[in-house]
Amino acid sequence: MNTTLKWIITVVAAISISVAGTACYLTVNSGKRRLIVSTTTSLYDTGLLELLEKNFEEKYPIDVSFISAGTGRAIQLAKRGDADLILVHAPEKEKTFLNEGYGLFRKIIAYNFFVIIGPSDDPAKIKGLNITEALANIVSAGRKGQIVWVSRGDESGTHIKEIKLWSMAGFEWSQLKNEDWFTESGTGMGKTLLIANERNAYTLSDIGTYLRYREEGLISLKILVDKRKELLNVYSVIAVNPDRVPTVNFGDALLFIKFLTSNETQTLIGEFKKDIYGESLFYPAVSLLKEKKESLIAQWIMEAAFINGTECPSRYWDIFHYGDDGTGCGK
Repeated sequence: MNTTLKWIITVVAAISISVAGTACYLTVNSGKRRLIVSTTTSLYDTGLLELLEKNFEEKYPIDVSFISAGTGRAIQLAKRGDADLILVHAPEKEKTFLNEGYGLFRKIIAYNFFVIIGPSDDPAKIKGLNITEALANIVSAGRKGQIVWVSRGDESGTHIKEIKLWSMAGFEWSQLKNEDWFTESGTGMGKTLLIANERNAYTLSDIGTYLRYREEGLISLKILVDKRKELLNVYSVIAVNPDRVPTVNFGDALLFIKFLTSNETQTLIGEFKKDIYGESLFYPAVSLLKEKKESLIAQWIMEAAFINGTECPSRYWDIFHYGDDGTGCGK
């Protein structure tokens, strides 16, 4: 019996025991089991992870710890055994993670949109333009010494999206980064926003982090291009495969995935700080994808984030049928 199948048997028992609150494996000093999630700075900076941690720990005797990093770094941490699952937003890197045998049971849990933000007077004149036109204007204005662009430059999901957008517009990030008007922050989303604000620059941001920093008065930059198909930002959770990394807490990783995809948590994600910002920072994706034929956004998600026509190819899912309640990959 391979490691994965052994863990499958373990998790079935663990989930039942967890509900009763009496499980006792993988303990930490407090007597609780420990679960480590490597994730993106955009999720961390919004404060959503704190709420998820609180709600999960109220339900189960598990101590959840989040490691905030860009998607690229989050994946590397998982591959070397420093995390039990990843919560990220870079479909191509997620596909590679699965194909290399490190990931199992991928589930899309939420989405929002990236935004291009900049000075209120918009010297590059991009407000309301499509992506190609907006980025072309930014390059033109930059080369004339009129504006500055701040790139994450850190292999994060946001950075990966930025590189793709530049390419769609006919430019190569690897060449642009050497131009005087183009700056790399090499850091997370929150700090990148602060740098861009200090320099009165343009940048790409996830909407969640932007709204938080704007509401708290930390930045004054304005949204100039938003809510377009090309700016879709999809978040997925993937458990680390115990066959590749035997030390992972695979049982509780699956339990956390089930928690994230539950109706209760999906509602919590959609309502998170909506009353403060006047709009959702994140939109729940599970029920949307179950009714995918009825939604344009669902079609966008499928085009942008599905792998071979599904959230998770069968070879990374079928070894454990996680129920018929909509939490199954591709159900």
